[in-house]
Amino acid sequence: MKIIINGHEKEISKGTTIKKLLEDLKVLDKTMAVAVNMKIVKKDDWDKYELKENDKVEALNFVGGG
Repeated sequence: MKIIINGHEKEISKGTTIKKLLEDLKVLDKTMAVAVNMKIVKKDDWDKYELKENDKVEALNFVGGG
């Protein structure tokens, strides 16, 4: 099925959770917040939240600087 992650279309398997998606993208340890269809999903729920066809996912990480 198709989702949009950070503005890019991606094919994923049905039943893919946020956690699995981030693991597959190798960004799980770098991601601080995730929004699906403009709604923040708590980090504690990433392993339970199954993505659906055409979901728009934004994965955010914090970049230090100064």
